[in-house]
Amino acid sequence: MKEQELKILVVEDEPDQRTLITKMLAANGYETSSASSVEEAIVMIKSDNPDLVFSDWKLGQLSGMDLLTYVRREYPDMGFIIATAYGTITHAVDAMQAGADDYLAKPYQRQSLLLAIDKVARSLALKKQNRRLTSELSQQQELVGLVGKAPCMQKVYTRVQRVSATDATVLIGGESGTGKELAARALYQLSQRKHKPFIAINCGAIPESLAEAELFGAEKGAFTGATALKVGKLEAADGGTIFLDEIGELPLLQQTNLLRFLQEGVISRLGQNGEIKLDVRVIAATHRDLQHEVNEGRFREDLYYRLNVVPIHMPPLRERQEDIGRLVEHFLKLSSSQYKMDTPKLTAATMKQLLDYSWPGNVRELANRIERFVLLGDEDEMVEELKRPPSPINTSHFSLPDAGIEWEVFEKDCLEQAMNRHQGNRTKAAKFLGLSYKAFLYRLEKYQLV
Repeated sequence: MKEQELKILVVEDEPDQRTLITKMLAANGYETSSASSVEEAIVMIKSDNPDLVFSDWKLGQLSGMDLLTYVRREYPDMGFIIATAYGTITHAVDAMQAGADDYLAKPYQRQSLLLAIDKVARSLALKKQNRRLTSELSQQQELVGLVGKAPCMQKVYTRVQRVSATDATVLIGGESGTGKELAARALYQLSQRKHKPFIAINCGAIPESLAEAELFGAEKGAFTGATALKVGKLEAADGGTIFLDEIGELPLLQQTNLLRFLQEGVISRLGQNGEIKLDVRVIAATHRDLQHEVNEGRFREDLYYRLNVVPIHMPPLRERQEDIGRLVEHFLKLSSSQYKMDTPKLTAATMKQLLDYSWPGNVRELANRIERFVLLGDEDEMVEELKRPPSPINTSHFSLPDAGIEWEVFEKDCLEQAMNRHQGNRTKAAKFLGLSYKAFLYRLEKYQLV
């Protein structure tokens, strides 16, 4: 806080002394006002809202300590320096314990007063900066919408913050329900494009016959039923950001068109001869292993590398169990606010069930269960559902693909997924796959996974 920006209220019942102090501070660049009593000072504080109060200790019936008590109660961020003719250690201790920023013993020198004010001014400026930074961080966290302090989530935050200010293409991976769209919106909200459109599209929900028109647009008459010009999602996002969720489901033909846009920044509507230049940031997400899809010929390798400029992995909830309590509290407040209901409390036993559950549906499943609990208030129902183990998939009607499978690749992948799901616990992983512990260890050794 600069000197010229600091407003100081001088509270002194001796007129000559009050005038002297006020003129001295004004001569040093401070904006000043004055009062002769606590009552007058309170009126001026309410009307002028000074940054700092410099008050004498003795002010008639009410003292500077009375004024300090009022200021700390009503204006906790206001600076306060108190001066006393007594100068005893007891007065100094009382003043500091009551919340004074500093005190001066009369008689004091001009330089001592200026030094004390300068020290408090610096402290006020630092507090103001800290409040601003804290507010900005809080706003960012609200905008980001991501909750959690687990180390794996800190990595996500770091990546989001580092690349949000750029136009780099980002590929967000992770299981269903881990919050991939939240991460995409965080990148958007923290970017320079936050005042431009954010268009989200689920590539797996578009019929293949309509995919081109949906993404790139279509001229009137381009196909049967095209009775008017259709603006595609990419064109609608011009200047902003497009989020391509489940990018692994995009048909191969549209993968080629998307690659062209990423390389050249242009599109052509279906049925159009010319080109349209666009400025769109692309963020994609998938629950699939795109590298595996590339190896299997289901996803273009060149598109994969174009999308995977900056990868962000959203960890499953079982890898960040220390965040479950924080997420529960977050969703309780969120759902209660949404439905204008009182926030219910969970018993310790129920919270333990929530912490011990594996959460196959990840954060989305947790949010859904908490929302239902807020609406119905049935804690027993939620606990019973959590106790109930998920039914294993019935493979009796499983049909092998016509092209066959690579058994060893399939078996190794099952082993790795089981180990990851149970954080390396071999006993739980073996039980999960329906194998004896000995048979499970044999297979781990076979594929060198030990």
